[in-house]
Amino acid sequence: MVSKERAGAGSVDEPTDQLALRRANLSRTLRHIRTNGPRSRAAIAAATGLHKATVSSLVDELLSRRLVREIGTEHSGAAGRPGRGIALSPDVGAVGIEINVDYLAVHGSDLTGRTVIEKRVSFDAKGRDVERCLDDLTQAAQRSLAELVRRGVTPVGLTVAVPGLVDVARGVVVLAPNLGWRDVPVATRLAHGLDPDLWIGVDNDANLAALAEYTWGVAAGTDDLVYLTGEVGVGGGVIVNGRLLRGADGFSGEVGHLPLDPGGDLCGCGRVGCWETKVGLAELVRRATPDAAYGLEQGPIPDPEERVAEVLRRLGRGDKAVAAAVAEVGRWLGHGGAILVNLFNPRVIVLGGYFAELADHLIPSAQANLARLAVASTAARCHFVASHLGFTAAARGGAGVVVERMIEDPTAVSLAPAPTLAAAR
Repeated sequence: MVSKERAGAGSVDEPTDQLALRRANLSRTLRHIRTNGPRSRAAIAAATGLHKATVSSLVDELLSRRLVREIGTEHSGAAGRPGRGIALSPDVGAVGIEINVDYLAVHGSDLTGRTVIEKRVSFDAKGRDVERCLDDLTQAAQRSLAELVRRGVTPVGLTVAVPGLVDVARGVVVLAPNLGWRDVPVATRLAHGLDPDLWIGVDNDANLAALAEYTWGVAAGTDDLVYLTGEVGVGGGVIVNGRLLRGADGFSGEVGHLPLDPGGDLCGCGRVGCWETKVGLAELVRRATPDAAYGLEQGPIPDPEERVAEVLRRLGRGDKAVAAAVAEVGRWLGHGGAILVNLFNPRVIVLGGYFAELADHLIPSAQANLARLAVASTAARCHFVASHLGFTAAARGGAGVVVERMIEDPTAVSLAPAPTLAAAR
């Protein structure tokens, strides 16, 4: 796993008082353990430059907060008695939930990065009003948090991923065109139905997925990358020099609304010819399987993977109309990708969502058009790759944001001590 020290966290100002200094040193110690694995107190002191007595005190506090645990012994090869290893604790964790047009995705993990929960269910967001969506979202959060507890992990936070513009500081979805949401106070609404001590965040789905890709994905550690999520709509997360690019108001990444065709179709945002009207899943389905287009069914919208599976089945049967539709999406994917390459000069464009499922069929035409339209062309050395994280990438990134908050400020975590063996008898 790649450290999110650069991608997820901001710079830390020089501490000006003892409390801030201790908080910074707790974070430094915890981050060192996350990056380097279990270490003895002596090894941590040697690597961080902190005094041994200071490290011992810091570790004791991290133990009391249940953020680390002692394991076995560490043999460093040096003279003297080996020290016990200090490792991240599996006792605390986080949940990420993505709400999208036709599904809910959940990812729960502990502080070590171990996946505890991962699932995705069909969900007809368009067929529910905002209040009902939020009720269902709250219930999904309650079930997921309870499941994490049943598996022995205490959740300290939850992040909701939404396909739209999000005011992260207030937890408000400013605009989510494909959901039909505007100025929805998601964090406040969820807080009414969840533990008051639980931290709740809201963020753009593509931004969270980009963080997940940078940390765990196929291009993990690539300091300049663009992540594209292919759903009914299209979103993008941009990592520049190892940091997520948010923009002045936090609204960057709405790449699906790049205006590519002035004479094109009406987009859900109210504008004409947006990129997502060319490459979104709804457009592919309309072209490739018009008999199963969005908006035709009575009842719940089928799972997006079912739609993609049907496209793949028809491709396997040699359906020329479907092949032409997929190739057209690939060409437009390369067209918009070239704009992003010209703007950000990424090393890689990671394709997520349904793009990843059809990557073998999309990338050839997308890469060809990218090479033709990008100003730097092959000199930029940018290429498309398929994500391995699937439709839960944004939820995984959401859980990761909570974990990063724990790493950044361990003093924000205060849990009851784990029961001792004697107390459990």
